[in-house]
Amino acid sequence: MLTQSNFLRSSKIKHIVFWQLKDEALGNTKARNMELVKEKLMACADIVPGIVDFEVGLGGTSLECTYDVVLYSTFENKAALDAYQVHPQHEAIKSFIGEVRSARQCMDYEVI
Repeated sequence: MLTQSNFLRSSKIKHIVFWQLKDEALGNTKARNMELVKEKLMACADIVPGIVDFEVGLGGTSLECTYDVVLYSTFENKAALDAYQVHPQHEAIKSFIGEVRSARQCMDYEVI
């Protein structure tokens, strides 16, 4: 029998996060912090097994955007996402991003 618990363990999970950054933080401009956030996130692209896709995008002046940085990722299952969330390298990035962001939106969902 397929229960919700079994479904979550076997379904791929999309993990999407958007951040707006402060105009200045930690002695850097917004543009510099955007690059640093991307660099730090991309260093996490393979820190745990089960990361299927991992993409970081930066907002620009030539395209419409309401946020400055986006993480678009896919995990094999919820267990892989959970392992990513508590990995020390990810925890360190959360602290940095917390200092430079003004807003955050996140959505995780199962891929059917």
